[in-house]
Amino acid sequence: MSPVGTVLTALVTLDPEPAHVVGTGGAIGAILRYWVGQRIAGRVPNDRLPLSTFVVNVVGSFLFGLAVFAGVSESTLRLVGTGICGSFTTFSSFSVETVRLYERGDRVRAIGNATANLAGSLSAIALAWGVVAVAPV
Repeated sequence: MSPVGTVLTALVTLDPEPAHVVGTGGAIGAILRYWVGQRIAGRVPNDRLPLSTFVVNVVGSFLFGLAVFAGVSESTLRLVGTGICGSFTTFSSFSVETVRLYERGDRVRAIGNATANLAGSLSAIALAWGVVAVAPV
């Protein structure tokens, strides 16, 4: 089967339940991300320091880690992980903001932003693992 045929077949045979769960979670996560961004942008201009992206990436990584390590159901993982955390966190904004910092000559901030996002997100997942290991839910 051709790649186009494979995609069309997948769309026609798509189980709507997981798609609805992911879509609902995605809507919730996108709204939360916007809300967090607005609260932080009022205090710290995003073009100077992309703090809102850092916050949503670290918080989202922690929440996704909690869901994964707690062993929630597949449907809950779709809602929380793929849906809410998937739209709440943002690798694309992080990448664009880091490159923009670099392009305008803020090399130290660009490297600091990249390092902070990666280290912060991975640390948040490790913390979630530790929380679940100590106090299983």
